[in-house]
Amino acid sequence: MMKRILVGLGGTPFTTVATKIATELGDLHQAQLTGVTVVDTGKLAKVGPVPAGGEAYAQRMRERKAQITQEGMDQAIAAFKAHCSEQQVVCRRIEYEQKDPFAAMISEARYNDLTIFGLRSIFDYGFTTDPDKAIIKLLTQGVRPILAVAETYRPIKKALIAYSGSMESAKAIRHFLHLNPWPGVTLQIVHFQEGPVKEEFLLKDAAEFCGAHGFEVKTDMVKGRAKSDLLPFARENDADLIVMGNSVNRALIRRLLGDTALATIKSADRALFLSQ
Repeated sequence: MMKRILVGLGGTPFTTVATKIATELGDLHQAQLTGVTVVDTGKLAKVGPVPAGGEAYAQRMRERKAQITQEGMDQAIAAFKAHCSEQQVVCRRIEYEQKDPFAAMISEARYNDLTIFGLRSIFDYGFTTDPDKAIIKLLTQGVRPILAVAETYRPIKKALIAYSGSMESAKAIRHFLHLNPWPGVTLQIVHFQEGPVKEEFLLKDAAEFCGAHGFEVKTDMVKGRAKSDLLPFARENDADLIVMGNSVNRALIRRLLGDTALATIKSADRALFLSQ
C-alpha cells in the first residue's frame, strides 16, 4: 500500500522524470505527494580562488549561479505542481531546503512510503562535493525505499530483481512486493554466481514467494559479478527497473555499496528500487 510519496526536486532532467513517475504512481494509488528541493545553497557561494582585485567579479559570479539555480528550481517546482494538477494528485506541500541539500529529504522520508529522486544526479550535477558520502548518508539515515530514476523516462513494465541470497536482498523483494508500485509488472530474478554454486533452492523459494503474490516470474542463474554484469544483463533483458537490497550497517555499507549498488547508481540508465 502506498499513500504518501516524497519527490526530490533538483531542477535537472532527473527531476522531470521523477515528477512524471511520482504523479503516475500518485494517480494509480491515490497517494499524496510532497516535493522537497535538494540544492546546496551554501555551495553556490564557492567560486574558487579569487585573485587580488577580483572580488567584485567573484560576487557577480555568485549572484549569477544563484539566479540560474533559482530559475531551475522555480521551473522544477512549477512543473511538479502542474503535473499534480493534471493527474489530479494531491500535492501536500513543497519543502524548501536551505543549507544541507538532503536534510529535509531525510526528515520528510520518515512519514512517506516511497522516496523518488535521481540519485545519479548527485554525481552528474554536483549537488555535493562528496557524492558517495551523500548517498550513504541518505541510506543510513533511513531514506528507503528509494526509487532512483534515470535521466530518461521509460514506463515500468518489467522489473529485474538482483538476488544475492542475502537477507538484505530478500527484504528488498518483500518490500517491493508489499508496496506493489506497479501491479502486474513482470518480474525476473537473477543471481550472479561468482564462486561455488549456492543453494539453488534459494532462487526457487524467492520465485515462489513472488508467485504467491500473484506475479509472473522468471529466474536466471548467471556466471559473473553483479557489480560489472548487472546493468548489461538488465539491458539485454529489456528490464525497465532493477530491484536491489543494501545493508544499513555503518561499518559495512561503504564496502557493500562499493561492490554493487553504488557502482550501479553511478551508471544506471534505468530506474532502481533500493531497499534494505
